[in-house]
Amino acid sequence: MEPQEDVRSDTRPDTQADLCLGEMIELRVGTVCAGGGFVARAPDGRVVFVRHAIEGELVRARITEVTRNYLRADAIEIMEPSSDRVTPPCEFSGPGRCGGCDYQHLALSAQRRVKADRIEEQLSRLAGLSRRVVVEPVPGDREGLAWRTRVGYGVNPEGIVGLHRYRSHDLEPITHCLLATPEVTEIGVEEEHWPGVREINAFSAPDGKSKVLDLDTGRRPIAAVPRMEADLVINREVHIGRGRVAVEVLGRRYTISPGVFWQVHPGAPATLASAVLEGAGEIGGARVLDLYCGAGLFSALLGRAVGSAGEVIGIERDRRACSDARHNTADLSMVSVMEASVTAATITSLGQPPTVAVLDPAREGAGAAVISALCQMAPALQRIVYVSCDPATFARDVATATSLGWELGSLRAFDLFPMTEHVELVGVLTPKD
Repeated sequence: MEPQEDVRSDTRPDTQADLCLGEMIELRVGTVCAGGGFVARAPDGRVVFVRHAIEGELVRARITEVTRNYLRADAIEIMEPSSDRVTPPCEFSGPGRCGGCDYQHLALSAQRRVKADRIEEQLSRLAGLSRRVVVEPVPGDREGLAWRTRVGYGVNPEGIVGLHRYRSHDLEPITHCLLATPEVTEIGVEEEHWPGVREINAFSAPDGKSKVLDLDTGRRPIAAVPRMEADLVINREVHIGRGRVAVEVLGRRYTISPGVFWQVHPGAPATLASAVLEGAGEIGGARVLDLYCGAGLFSALLGRAVGSAGEVIGIERDRRACSDARHNTADLSMVSVMEASVTAATITSLGQPPTVAVLDPAREGAGAAVISALCQMAPALQRIVYVSCDPATFARDVATATSLGWELGSLRAFDLFPMTEHVELVGVLTPKD
């Protein structure tokens, strides 16, 4: 997704052709933007999206992309450093290196302030709302490190594993990832060669009792696979073990298949589920929709909350996720899972309106049609609990809701992705009566 800032300019010097790929320019860095960078202005007036910099710094940056309306650049020399600047803990981080982390050069407290600033800016610009936001830490990481229970690796033609560089198909070979949990590191992916493999997904339960190694060979046969202490899945076919990871969340046991979405921070499932249940309020006996329900994280806990007199309908388009969701709610007769895309037509076809709707869409958000279909179910529908991983699409969907007579009540933000630009939101929308 391109940065969200307005990069238009009616007047621009004719010198813009003088700025070219690889050129070094001096920049005073401004506010945070999408894409893990900050905004600056080039000498010719064009917007520059600068990575590896911090607001307020004076830097010399190398241009990495040139367009008519904007530039991208990496800060190479820090001439006036911010007091929030720290030495990146990872040896593979930095300009032109691994693109998995955006903020390793920022102190952890400053990362959370920057994320809060971006949420506030998006709510103000896209939804017309003024809201102070605090990004909350989540238990389970180690000072912003060792939190990824699932790591996706690329493999180069020589069979060496690596992680992708920023906005590139090129790989940065690595010997370890500081974001991976110890349980994922113990699988030992980086220690082996993987000729014939294109991608590797290593997934471990937080307790390390179940692990899966998921290989993609592009459907090409491979001669041999190193023996790892994990179940083995090749091209979605289970070869060793059950091929699933088992996780406990708030007293419920879930199993997740390879390729099915699950929050990667070890503290994320319980944190988000608790926030969703709190946002839903008292729902005993209620009818609840769980849209984009995935493997059934919320559906199972909502089912427990509504009780035998209530009903939870989970809707998910991914067939494998639906299978996991049905397995994870098999003991809850009040929960049903429907395999379908979440659309306005799907929602209105359900007949009786729900009392509460929970939605956790992908990064592109729910969209105006889905939000409108839900909002029009008031007053029967009393609350929409919206879980979002993107402040911009969240703000746009909130703007749709407010235009239809709803308002944003509570809003919480969680630092589920330390060292990166990403952040998770849980907002509660209610009718304005």
